[in-house]
Amino acid sequence: MKIFPYTRIIVVGTTSSGKSTLAEKLSNILDIDFVELDALYWQPNWVGTPDDEFIVKVDEATSGERWAVAGTYSRTIPTTWHRAEVIIWLDYSLPLILWQLIKRTFRRNITREVMWGTNTDRFWIHFKLWSNESLVRWLFNTYGRRKKQYPHFLALPEHEHLKLLHFKTPKETRVWVDSLKK
Repeated sequence: MKIFPYTRIIVVGTTSSGKSTLAEKLSNILDIDFVELDALYWQPNWVGTPDDEFIVKVDEATSGERWAVAGTYSRTIPTTWHRAEVIIWLDYSLPLILWQLIKRTFRRNITREVMWGTNTDRFWIHFKLWSNESLVRWLFNTYGRRKKQYPHFLALPEHEHLKLLHFKTPKETRVWVDSLKK
């Protein structure tokens, strides 16, 4: 196995870019904890955890030396980014991510996949672009914003210690992950 020198990893990207999949894969390959921020945030019936409780959960989950975090919430950056060693940015094209979101939504609906406690994906809400609960709307609203925010956050002096791995295609990501397994 190729030696990967980092054990405190954050995987970022827009919704449906594959953050959780990659972070969980890295946790298995590198034998480190998998921390999914959505799992810490979402309570039953899609109720969000109050910020003060959420930050405590995130702080506890990332207080160790070996973890891969899936995602970032702006309010978690002060807690997690200063502890991290590397940011992995899944910066895929909007059409690709939209396709991944649609496929994932259909799959979750068909399998009735339970996410984060008792929650299941609410299929049709994601295609109601006028709804604030639509992940398709969320993707369109945040895609361009993330492309500006991540470079801004990474350029801050308090984050100069972070190494950036910036992947533009799933193939680039797969090739890199496969290299870790050798």
